[in-house]
Amino acid sequence: MTDTAVSTREGLLYIGGELVAASETHEVVSPATGEVVGTVAWGGAAEAERALGAAKAAMSAWEALGIDGRAAHMSALRDAVIAAEDELRSAVVAETGKTWAHSEDDHRLLVDALAFYAEAVRDIVPVPLVDAAGTHTHELRRRPIGVAVAFTAWNFPLLNVAYKLGPAMAAGCPVVIKPSARTPLAASVLARLCAEVGLPAGAVNIIWGDDQAIGDALSSSTIPALVTLIGSTETGRHVMRTAATSIKRLSFELGGNAPAIVLPDADLDLAADIIGTLKFANAGQVCVTPNRILAHEDIADELTARLVARAQATRTGTGAAGSDDMGSLIAESAVDRVLALIEGAESSGARVLAGGGRPEGAPTRAYLEPTVVDGVEGAMALSREEIFGPVAAVQRFRDVDDAIARANDTDAGLSSFVFGSDPDTIARIVGELQFGEVQVNGVKYAIELPHGGMKQSGVGFDCSVLALDDYLVIQRVSTPVPTAGKEN
Repeated sequence: MTDTAVSTREGLLYIGGELVAASETHEVVSPATGEVVGTVAWGGAAEAERALGAAKAAMSAWEALGIDGRAAHMSALRDAVIAAEDELRSAVVAETGKTWAHSEDDHRLLVDALAFYAEAVRDIVPVPLVDAAGTHTHELRRRPIGVAVAFTAWNFPLLNVAYKLGPAMAAGCPVVIKPSARTPLAASVLARLCAEVGLPAGAVNIIWGDDQAIGDALSSSTIPALVTLIGSTETGRHVMRTAATSIKRLSFELGGNAPAIVLPDADLDLAADIIGTLKFANAGQVCVTPNRILAHEDIADELTARLVARAQATRTGTGAAGSDDMGSLIAESAVDRVLALIEGAESSGARVLAGGGRPEGAPTRAYLEPTVVDGVEGAMALSREEIFGPVAAVQRFRDVDDAIARANDTDAGLSSFVFGSDPDTIARIVGELQFGEVQVNGVKYAIELPHGGMKQSGVGFDCSVLALDDYLVIQRVSTPVPTAGKEN
């Protein structure tokens, strides 16, 4: 792929099985080039209410269709997504500034989710219960919880939608998906595909526009039975407050502050390769990327040198030709924020060993050099806050107790990493880390693997069969056992 140009026709909202315009339109500007890359309809509270009404009206028929019927629609949509790969990925690249290579995960996970959940839900069957008195038979059934509202983040415009669309469709929950206002372009292509394959009216609705107007209208409504979110912890708290108008189930994947503990017996080439890949992929705008690199003092210099070499070798550009290693951040303001974190750490004694500024000659101010900062301490904002940028922030620890204490010294609890050779030491660290995911000497994410956090990083799961738990409720059915021509 050599061109990130996308269709200039207006991207329309998808409500009640139809593509619809709104009273306003919005130009989408690429952070990588500063160019207008598309125009989309721009919704508000009225569109949110219309989408909720369409989802509510679809509930009975969508559930009654059964898994075979819903799976057929999921398969049709999956085929359309596969056929539209270039258009979908081009939209992702254009609106996020990521490289063509980094858009692959977005597309692949959408394909994978539609396939995986159409089959995974078949394993959820009625479960019999034993009646101690022998007077009744009992069965636990799983049914769709009702209308679902899904808020998704901008860093992976299709992948994040996939994590919600797959289980919602499979479980039989009509869903209203609201992607970030920053990245409506790929969502508008997906909306068009939903219309083209003829999904039942209201089963899937995709709307975007003013984040607060649409978001508050959706979460405060009494129609949704489930509100699910991928976003920041601050956004999660806001949605939790606004959703309290009725009893709803909440499922949130929120911010991370991942530690990567590198022990003195670690394979440093392996550790540097994985940390460098995760830090600079997608310009560091990944919730599971190592935010705090905790290196044992005996090997910290060697590890840092490897990270510096990796940063200096990383090519930065628009990604249009597919030859760059890293694109832009989502906006100039995002770079300003990360630079402030770097400058704050420097003023407190940390040292910038690579990068640390905007690259010369970049087409916009949304770019940041791949950066390595050494001498970071736990009290610095660079350690306390989720960086969400291409910054490898290195802290040094003395012993295992110190490493564990530093790693757990955060309100976040999403992902963590451990590199080392001694199985006993690794087992101890794994047993004490307060994170929903611990990756040991490697990294693996896939649609079949559960993704969730502890502490302020959220509740519930994305991916795997566990995600279906959010979309299904348990119903007990009890029936008396006939006895001697008489029923009790």
